[in-house]
Amino acid sequence: MSKLLRVALLLLSLCSVPAFAKEPLMVRAEDQNPKPEPGKALLVFVRAAFVGGGIASTVYDAPDDATRFLGALIFKQKMAVQMEPGEHRLMVVSENADFVDVKLDADKTYYLLVSPRPGVWKARFSLLPIHNRADAKYNLLGEDFKKWMEKTEYVTPTPAAAAWYEEHKGSVAEKKTEYLVKWNKMDAPDRAELVLHAEDGVVAK
Repeated sequence: MSKLLRVALLLLSLCSVPAFAKEPLMVRAEDQNPKPEPGKALLVFVRAAFVGGGIASTVYDAPDDATRFLGALIFKQKMAVQMEPGEHRLMVVSENADFVDVKLDADKTYYLLVSPRPGVWKARFSLLPIHNRADAKYNLLGEDFKKWMEKTEYVTPTPAAAAWYEEHKGSVAEKKTEYLVKWNKMDAPDRAELVLHAEDGVVAK
């Protein structure tokens, strides 16, 4: 088997399997207006862009010493996850792996944009903080955010999602290790752009 073919098969295993799994990994959530549980922060991943629409982007709570699979998103989906307050590193995996640091306060809701960009074989994805200030490129106060929320629906993982991760966690770990090297070499100003701050959360009304 040629090296090129091996690489292609590895990439397909990472970014195509969730989209074509025999059983759905995600289904529509019953609660379409989620709130933080007492003492928790609610983190919402939003995927609204059409680019790479059918290619799944899998998301994780991924500190250096552990990885927790959270779910998989395709076009027009969003997912709410109850999180412990404090600092977290989140990761999205497709053809690549990408990261964002978050600082969460209890009883607040925070938002991250799952944003596609062109890849070599399939779409790649980034996690982008949605800030709670009007001067930010991605913010909670403009019309874009309103449109993203209106055209997406909340989904939740099925048992098949956990089974998928068990089968692929080795490949996910390889991606995490490879791309963390690049993440750790980023210039401080660039890293600062990829932080979701405690004050970016909103309190449910």
